[in-house]
Amino acid sequence: MIKNNRWAAALAAGAIAAALAAGQAAAQEAAPEIQPASETARFAFNTLLFLVAGMVVMFMAAGFCMLEAGLVRSKNAATICLKNIAIYSVAGIMVWLLGYNLIYGVEEGGLLGRFAVWGADDSNPMEAGYAASSDWYFQMVFVATAASIVSGTLAERIKLWPFLIFVAVLTGIIYPIQASWEWGGGFLDARFGFADFAGSTLVHSTGGWAALAGAIVLGSRTGKYEGGRVNAMPGSNLPLATLGTFILWLGWFGFNGGSQLAFGTIDDAISVAKIFVNTNMAACAGVVTAMALTQFIYKKVDLTVVLNGAIGGLVSITAEPLAPAIWLAVLIGFGGGVIVTVAVPVLDRLKIDDVVGAIPAHLLCGIWGTLVVPLSNKDASFLGQFVGVAMIGAFVFGLSLLVWFALKYSVGVRVKPDHELAGLDQVELGLEAYPEFPRG
Repeated sequence: MIKNNRWAAALAAGAIAAALAAGQAAAQEAAPEIQPASETARFAFNTLLFLVAGMVVMFMAAGFCMLEAGLVRSKNAATICLKNIAIYSVAGIMVWLLGYNLIYGVEEGGLLGRFAVWGADDSNPMEAGYAASSDWYFQMVFVATAASIVSGTLAERIKLWPFLIFVAVLTGIIYPIQASWEWGGGFLDARFGFADFAGSTLVHSTGGWAALAGAIVLGSRTGKYEGGRVNAMPGSNLPLATLGTFILWLGWFGFNGGSQLAFGTIDDAISVAKIFVNTNMAACAGVVTAMALTQFIYKKVDLTVVLNGAIGGLVSITAEPLAPAIWLAVLIGFGGGVIVTVAVPVLDRLKIDDVVGAIPAHLLCGIWGTLVVPLSNKDASFLGQFVGVAMIGAFVFGLSLLVWFALKYSVGVRVKPDHELAGLDQVELGLEAYPEFPRG
């Protein structure tokens, strides 16, 4: 009886094992292979990436506006808000009239694109892989970002209309020409293998060079460097500045993630996700680094430096947010936090008045992030990166300086001393941002 039971159990176990094996084989045979997306689906996803990322980057204009409005004195807050919405609008018009075709109308290895008004060409959409208008929109919001960098540096003492004239030149001519050298397939890309994934140099350093030239021509705010010392001029609303920083942080996911320029394959989707992680980690490292350094140097944590530490980390990773391992992204963000913390007092010693700290965060961190690209991107070289940074810096700074001097000696760029004392809100707009509170 027992022997028969053992045989029965063995037969049952064998049957079960055979059934399981057959089931696994059937499941493997039934599992469908991952099929590539159709051309129509790729077109839709790529276009969607441009549009959604572009909207997120457009929201960075609000971030710059809030950051700058919080870091200027209350008597200048409304004017800085006006400048930021005007910057976005002027950039849109100039990229339509000139900018886009200057960037992408350049011949391979060339120096200058076409002077022509942009018009959408969707005659062969599948060859392009995305809707033409979606690409134009995505590129336009990048140009607006570069121009926004300038307004914060020059706040509280520059005239409105000369500033907007400069913005028109920057967004319509200066930015597009240098961007064409890399993103348009111009000479930096073709001859030197220069690599700037999302614009540490092409966007952020470009805005920083333009801001530096303007700060030199414009001079410092009245009273900033009097008496042989640096006189603090605290911002009016640090919670607002912090909100602006968070908005910029969010916008950077569209800025860097959208620069993958495709979302229609599994590899592209994975790449965008990696870019998000590296972008985020670099910003985190910039914040923590700025906190630690200001605590060590000043014995107190400086919120304004910490806010720029986040931006410095974001700018630093923008040149190559895909290739680095997470630890390297953190290291790059750490470098951005160090640069921001150290450079702010250096600028004060040079008596270069940067109201919001844009020059360290965008110009210097942009240079740093671009130069270290070869650490993770083996297709780039340190020589090629240096040449690109130097050529773009010389072009943007030199041409910006000429434009600022031309404005200074024609229409003038600086408000009168009594107007600066009264505040630009009253002088330029005839209103106040905070009418219920004392001006300061």
